[in-house]
Amino acid sequence: MASAPDTSEIHDIAIIGGGINGCGIARDAAGRGWSVFLCEAGDLGGATSAASTKLIHGGLRYLEYYEFRLVREALMEREVLWGIAPHIIWPLRFVLPHHKGLRPAWMLRLGLFIYDHLGGRKKLPPTRTLRLRRDPAGQPLDVRFVRGYEYSDCWVEDSRLVVLNARDAADRGAEIAPRTRCVSGAREDGLWTLTLTDERGETRKVRARALVNAAGPWVAEVLQQVLRANSPAAVRAVQGSHIVVRRLYEGEHCYIFQNEDGRIFFVIPYERDFTLIGTTDRDYHGDPAAVRASAEEIAYLCDSASAYFAKPITPADVVWAYSGVRPLYDDGASKAQAATRDYVLEMDAPSDGPALLSVFGGKITTYRRLAESVLDRLAPHLPAARGAAKGWTGQAALPGGDFPPEGYAAEVASLRRDYPFLAARLAARLVRAYGTRARALLGAAARMEDLGRGFGADLTEAELRYLHDHEFARTAEDVVWHRSKLGLHLSHEEIAAIERFMQSLATADAHG
Repeated sequence: MASAPDTSEIHDIAIIGGGINGCGIARDAAGRGWSVFLCEAGDLGGATSAASTKLIHGGLRYLEYYEFRLVREALMEREVLWGIAPHIIWPLRFVLPHHKGLRPAWMLRLGLFIYDHLGGRKKLPPTRTLRLRRDPAGQPLDVRFVRGYEYSDCWVEDSRLVVLNARDAADRGAEIAPRTRCVSGAREDGLWTLTLTDERGETRKVRARALVNAAGPWVAEVLQQVLRANSPAAVRAVQGSHIVVRRLYEGEHCYIFQNEDGRIFFVIPYERDFTLIGTTDRDYHGDPAAVRASAEEIAYLCDSASAYFAKPITPADVVWAYSGVRPLYDDGASKAQAATRDYVLEMDAPSDGPALLSVFGGKITTYRRLAESVLDRLAPHLPAARGAAKGWTGQAALPGGDFPPEGYAAEVASLRRDYPFLAARLAARLVRAYGTRARALLGAAARMEDLGRGFGADLTEAELRYLHDHEFARTAEDVVWHRSKLGLHLSHEEIAAIERFMQSLATADAHG
C-alpha cells in the first residue's frame, strides 16, 4: 500500500460522511469562507440518503408524537428548498382517505389544519376535502372509501440533492473526496489528524481544526473504532424499505394511507411508468451496507396497499425494491415508528484539543437547518468566518436551480428552443436532473449524434462524461441508481455497457 507524505494544508473543518447532512454542512461552511474537507467511504449519497421516500415534508404523523418543533421547521423548509432547487424539488398533492375504525375524521381535520398553518405556507395550496366517489382521486380505490382530504408536500430527487450540495461546496473551495475511507483519527498538537485510504489503496493524512462525524448509520462505529472516543448517545438503526411496481393509476396525485398497526405509508407516481410504495419501519441490527428489503417487508407493503386499492398488488408485481438504514437518535421509544426523527448534535470540545461534533438522526427535509445548527456550535472553535453570513444557503440556488420555482415548464421550452433536436421527453428529463446546467452538458451539440454513443433510455456519452467530470460519478451504479433512476428503464446489458464506459473514463484518469 502506497503512502503519500503529509503535505496537506490545515483545514478549518473536516467532515466524515458524504450523505445529505455531511454535504449540506460542507456547502454551508464553504460558503461562509471556511476551508472544508469531506471524505465519504463510498459514493456520495449512496446509502441512507438514496433510500428515502423522496419527500420534502413536514411529517404529518409526527404531530401525533408532539414533535411540533421538528414539524414546524420541516414545514418551513419545504418552500425554501423548492425555491433553491426547483429542478429536483416540486410540489405534490397527497390524498388521505378516511378509514373508518382508525383515526377519526375530526383528528385528521385537526392535524391537517395545524399542518397548513404551523409552517408559514405561502405558495403551496391548502388542504381540501374530497368526495372520493366523485373525484378522480377516488377511482383507483376500493369503494368503501368515500371521503378523504388532499394536502400539499414536495418531492425531491434525494441522491441528486446530495450531489448538488457537494458540487456547490466544491465550487466554493471545499475538497470533496468520495470513495475515501477515514481509517483513524486522533487529536495531535491542537488539531485533528485523519488517516485516509482511497479506492486505489493509497493513504494520506488530513489535518483540521474541527471534525464533524456525519457518518449516518456508521456514526457510532466512527466514534468508537475510528476516533477511539466514547459517546453516551446511542443510535437506533431503523430499516425502511420501499417497493416499485408498474404504474397503478393515472394522474400525478399521491396517497398517504393508514395501517391498522398505526403506521402510515405513501403511494407515489414514480419515474413516469411506475409507482413507489413505502416505507416500512423496523429495527435493524446488521451491517447497514448489507441492508435489503426482506420478503416479509415486500409482502407487508403489497398487503397494505391492496387494502386500499380496488386491484390487489402482489410481490410478483414488484419490479424493484430498495432499503436503507436510518440512524435515528435512540430516545427509548418502544416502537421504531415512534422514535424521533429530530436530530441531536453531540459536541466533544476539550479545553486543550480540537472540537468533535457528531450528528445523530435527522431527516432529509431539515438537512439545511441541521447544517446551520452544526456551524453555530462549531463557530467558537474556528477562525472568524470570511464569507457569507448565516442563512445564505436558503437564498442561493443549488447548481442548475437558478430559475423560478414555478418556471420548470418555461425552462424546458427554453432548452428546446436552444437545442431543437431534443425530443420533448429528453428535454424534460435533462431539466429535471440538471436545470440550467443542462446547457453545460449539451455544449455546442447541434444534433443527437453530437452527444456521442447512446446507451439506452436517451442516456448518451456526453451525459456520462458530464456526470464523471462534474458530479463525482465513477460506476454504472452511480449513474443509473444514484444520479438518476434510469436503471428502471435499462436492460442488464445496457447497464453493463455503461459500466465499461465509466471504467474507461476511470482508466484515463489513472493515466493522467
